[in-house]
Amino acid sequence: MDEHPESVPEPVGGALDRRAELSEFLRTRRARLQPEEVGLPDFGRRRRVPGLRREELAQLAGVSVAYYTRLEQGNGRNVSAEVLDSIARALRLTDAEHAHLTHLAKPKQHKKKPAARAQQVRGALRTLLDSMDGVPAYAVGRRSDILAWNRMAAALFGDWGELPPAERNWARLVFLRPEYRDLFVDWEQKAIDIVCALRMDAGCHPDDPRLSALVGELSVKSEEFRRLWATHDVKEKSYGIKRLRHPLVGDLDLNFESFSMIGDQEQSLVTYHAEPGSPSAEALRLLASWGADATRAGTGRSAPSA
Repeated sequence: MDEHPESVPEPVGGALDRRAELSEFLRTRRARLQPEEVGLPDFGRRRRVPGLRREELAQLAGVSVAYYTRLEQGNGRNVSAEVLDSIARALRLTDAEHAHLTHLAKPKQHKKKPAARAQQVRGALRTLLDSMDGVPAYAVGRRSDILAWNRMAAALFGDWGELPPAERNWARLVFLRPEYRDLFVDWEQKAIDIVCALRMDAGCHPDDPRLSALVGELSVKSEEFRRLWATHDVKEKSYGIKRLRHPLVGDLDLNFESFSMIGDQEQSLVTYHAEPGSPSAEALRLLASWGADATRAGTGRSAPSA
């Protein structure tokens, strides 16, 4: 049974403070560097805060202390790409962090979308999902919203079709639903990946009211989310291995791949597969054969014995 969920309406809400985001991101990146790591002398003076001082970072980047201070205070107006590149090198930012810094300091002007407009999944992508027999796959959009999925994804992760549209969201599932703590063997890493992706979203769309509402809700309801959100870490993860503990078939080691959609970079197709001939491949085959029973088990409810 393939799942074609309805659209998720956009609630009315506020916006994230881009200047505060820029300030905290630069401060936390500076705090993680020590003088000896970047070739600066450390004269043994006690530091009131961890990491490099502003004047040390400014020296490394080749800008004045006053200029860097204004930037770290959230004033990125008129900053050049060249200066941002120099600061990114001085801070030893990853490509994802560099892109995030650029989005925060020099935001692109996005056309206003109607408040009720939802992310749409192309019919051809839905057809592709339906045709992927034996391969758990789903489409995910901004804010970690789950937009569409196939029968195997429901068998592996649970029947998202039974959830209200607004609850079909990876961040809400992982941080607010206990069964997903049991499903992901390394729950902490899954949680980190989600928060890092949300941070990237916040850099690109700080005026997104639904993202702001999601962050606010999770900050109130989850201590773990508050802790991870405060790190200001960002990264992009397009492939890897996930270890799952399914209530019917036990442990699975699955490779995942994430493909950005050409024509809509805000949507990705995510697939999971097992090594041929492995116990995990046999477990996926069993899930496919159990059909609806496996789907019910994935939501944490008991299923009949096979």
